[in-house]
Amino acid sequence: MYCKNCGREIDSAANVCPYCGTPQNAAAVNDNDGILWGLLGCCIPVVGLVLFLVWKDTKPRTAKAAGIGALVSVGLGILYYVAVFAFGVGLYAFA
Repeated sequence: MYCKNCGREIDSAANVCPYCGTPQNAAAVNDNDGILWGLLGCCIPVVGLVLFLVWKDTKPRTAKAAGIGALVSVGLGILYYVAVFAFGVGLYAFA
């Protein structure tokens, strides 16, 4: 379980976070690595960004995966356009 205030991993039976002292409710936050959310963020970067912003406080690990997926998608898009531009300029130079 993760603290709802500081996001650090704490014992699931803890009523209070030992790091920041914030009281925890009985409902545990399920925060796994979120690989599928990261894949969704990679396929649809806007969704990855929104998920990151919504979950950054309550599910930090899942939010990180979605955010990284969105960044990877944007980075690949930029590389694609740079490659297309370079290839086009190269074809024009040899014409």
